[in-house]
Amino acid sequence: GDIIRLTKNAASGGINKRNFTLLGDPAVMLAYPQKQVRTTSINGISVSASTDTLKALSKVSIEGRVEDGSGNLLGDFNGIIYPAVYDKSSGIATLSNDGDPVFNFSMRNRILYKGKATVSNGLFSFSFIVPKDIAYNYGYGKLSFYSAGLSEDASGAFSGAVIGGSADSVRDDSRGPEIRIYMNDENFVCGGMTDESPSLLVYVNDSSGINTVGSGIGHDITAVLDQQSNQAIVLNDFYEADTDSYRSGKINYPFKNMEAGSHSLKIKVWDVHNNSSEEILDFVVNTGDDLLLKRVLNYPNPFTTHTQFFFEHNRPDQDLEVIIQVFTVSGRLVKTIDQNVPSSGYRTTPIDWDGLDDFGSRIGRGVYIYRVRVRTALGESAEKYEKLVILR
Repeated sequence: GDIIRLTKNAASGGINKRNFTLLGDPAVMLAYPQKQVRTTSINGISVSASTDTLKALSKVSIEGRVEDGSGNLLGDFNGIIYPAVYDKSSGIATLSNDGDPVFNFSMRNRILYKGKATVSNGLFSFSFIVPKDIAYNYGYGKLSFYSAGLSEDASGAFSGAVIGGSADSVRDDSRGPEIRIYMNDENFVCGGMTDESPSLLVYVNDSSGINTVGSGIGHDITAVLDQQSNQAIVLNDFYEADTDSYRSGKINYPFKNMEAGSHSLKIKVWDVHNNSSEEILDFVVNTGDDLLLKRVLNYPNPFTTHTQFFFEHNRPDQDLEVIIQVFTVSGRLVKTIDQNVPSSGYRTTPIDWDGLDDFGSRIGRGVYIYRVRVRTALGESAEKYEKLVILR
């Protein structure tokens, strides 16, 4: 595709270079799901009779089923369904950047809810609270479904749900979402080390649900890197609700080619009542080739009967040989811990020590020196010294 594009742009100066070609194999059918998803009720009211209106800040419960091509329930279908609830269509106009006539069209570009739910014996249900940021005029929204079972999948849609207006009674909610931020995995701690292309992980929780509509001014889920507010990253499309819960979910966003050095990241999240919360994460991008150890520590320190060793490194997704040696201040070796530690991120899982020496005897109170030596499967090695204190 790139070769064709570059060839046309280089070889022609006329209007024909703007033509495009769709390439495909006519002998291969598109992988459309063979089974169907049908909406059966909204708020306990059958969609065959009438539908309840989805109003701003009202709680909505939707039920449905997975069927075969003849409309029969697939009682042996079990899996996960991915519902998406869209607001009414919006009118959009092209920008006429090249002087072409303005083209007007409609599009469903506001997602009120996107989540996951369990399908059991062909049946499913899910609930959510309609965001405050809907368009308040009344009109038909759309429910879109995709479901994956063990050996087959299904899809479907329902366009008979009326959306608009505001709920008659609304539960008070003045607290913003709870936010937890990590880089690459949940072992990461603020100020830790990562590479130039880390994955941002954000876990959010709110009793009313998370706002991902994006139609309210300033109500997007955003990430601001190094206080560059004019280049905020909108994360609405990267949010995924937890299975069978509208109250919690996860954001997974891949960064690419970040500059080496220290960085600060501010995450802002809104709930459906338009309450917001912010959290900041500091991290260091390391692009060096040598094996590095940083933030070597044990916790608790001081301790009496138990502590755990931690450290950060720049060899993710590798098995590491870790040797921890504890010495008296005079240099006598009292304990050696030798473990192979699998590493999925840049911070190891904790390495436990019960405070006993190599012979199983308790070590006396006082200050000790310990050395952490790490070696990779390729023979790279690094080490670092720290202090610990034992209280008896």
